[in-house]
Amino acid sequence: MQLSNNVAFITGARRGIGRAIALKYAQQGADCVLLARSAPTELAAEIEALGRKALALAVDVSDADAVDASVKQAIAQFGRIDVLVNNAGIAQDGLLLRMKLEQWQNVIDVNLSGAFYCTKAVSRHMLKAERGRIINISSVIGQMGNAGQANYAASKAGMIGLTKSVAKELGSRGITCNAIAPGFITTDMTSDMSEEARKQLLKNIPLGALGEPEDVAEVALFLASPGARYITGQVLNVDGGMIM
Repeated sequence: MQLSNNVAFITGARRGIGRAIALKYAQQGADCVLLARSAPTELAAEIEALGRKALALAVDVSDADAVDASVKQAIAQFGRIDVLVNNAGIAQDGLLLRMKLEQWQNVIDVNLSGAFYCTKAVSRHMLKAERGRIINISSVIGQMGNAGQANYAASKAGMIGLTKSVAKELGSRGITCNAIAPGFITTDMTSDMSEEARKQLLKNIPLGALGEPEDVAEVALFLASPGARYITGQVLNVDGGMIM
């Protein structure tokens, strides 16, 4: 049980990668605070069935006050937060010249500002404890860009910069901060892809397949585990070799 007696605070936990990480953490002994726009009560029930405790909260991470309130609620119930996973993210695609200002702002607010708000609120408690793990779910799109996703790419690239800065600021207090950059993973975000687009995409992936949420969860587990105590400020790609 690599995360025995740990409390994990996971955003965007209702489905996809966030859900997979929460279940993986619970299987390894962690109690979980689960955030999503709609409270992930079904996931909380699954985690409790595994013998762990869970708190499901409906929170918009782009609302700094709501984030602060959720952290206070988590501390009141569990007394600590050992692991923060900033996974909440949205995509509102469009070509640059046609992209509405709201599309730009919405994606930046959730993906990047949300990660900042959560990190700021949670790190206060990690600093007191002089230990903690912060894991940001970025994307290969933040490393390579993508036509029609200027807002998404900027937000995910920003998360990488945030990761490195937080790692430098908090490292002396026993807190690590790393990012995971998933490639194309089988989630709701890729479910609408046409068969032709999927075939073209697979040509650029040496392993010849899309990843699964569990592939990302395994890396998130490692980064939260004792085995990753000397790793910080890094970006680990989970992309089937798409970027080398």
